[in-house]
Amino acid sequence: MVLRIGKINFLNLYPIFYTLEKECDSSLYEFVEGSPSEVNRLLRKGAVHISPSSSIEYLRHPGNYTLIRGHSISARGPVRSILLFSRVPLEELDGGTILATGMSETSTALLRIITRRFYGIEAEISVSAVPPEEGLKVSPAYMLIGDEALRARMSPAVGGSMPHVYDLSLIWYERTGLPFVFALWIGKKECCGRDAFAEFVSRLDSAREYARSHLDEIARTCPRRDIMSPDDLISYWRGISYDLDDENMKGLELFRDYLAEEGLI
Repeated sequence: MVLRIGKINFLNLYPIFYTLEKECDSSLYEFVEGSPSEVNRLLRKGAVHISPSSSIEYLRHPGNYTLIRGHSISARGPVRSILLFSRVPLEELDGGTILATGMSETSTALLRIITRRFYGIEAEISVSAVPPEEGLKVSPAYMLIGDEALRARMSPAVGGSMPHVYDLSLIWYERTGLPFVFALWIGKKECCGRDAFAEFVSRLDSAREYARSHLDEIARTCPRRDIMSPDDLISYWRGISYDLDDENMKGLELFRDYLAEEGLI
């Protein structure tokens, strides 16, 4: 049986998937692409067996999944690709509407925690698929993630014209002193006893270590150098933790507690 691996085609995971696809036997593994929210759905219904998945998906349904220890997409401070673009200071969004991409439930939940708990404001968060240039004409703020956030940050019409750009990961770290865990590698429980699962985890371990020491090579192969130069890509990747250590787990547990208090899980 071919093991189906969910693939989020964002720059933050490019080093891992570059190495996995280079090293994995295509007769044993099939990579299935989707946004974070799409991959969550595929994993939930068993259309993929293993995936980097939004941390909120695991926290909502821990009994359905096996957590792959030692792996995450986390940041201790700015992550640079989970951004709130705003025409006014965040404190002035009270009573207003914030647009948010529908690609990540974790980031939307983080935005809710930041606005309510950290800033004490009530704002409606409305999921939107309109381009940021259009959205920011009708709403004072728009949260974007991944490559879309990176592109918007460099765009004269968005990043170049918005007076306030907030990195949500940095706000979390400043308020909690802990890393924020955006995604976890998890597998469906029913496939986790297979030898193929253990073999993939071993390959994932190797891919992370190879990627960590070959970022120059990987940056040269990246097809989206229109977003970042090779040097900027390397700097971006070095700001991301692909591990899941004790501090990351503390951050994840605090996020779980806040989600529960806000009625989001």
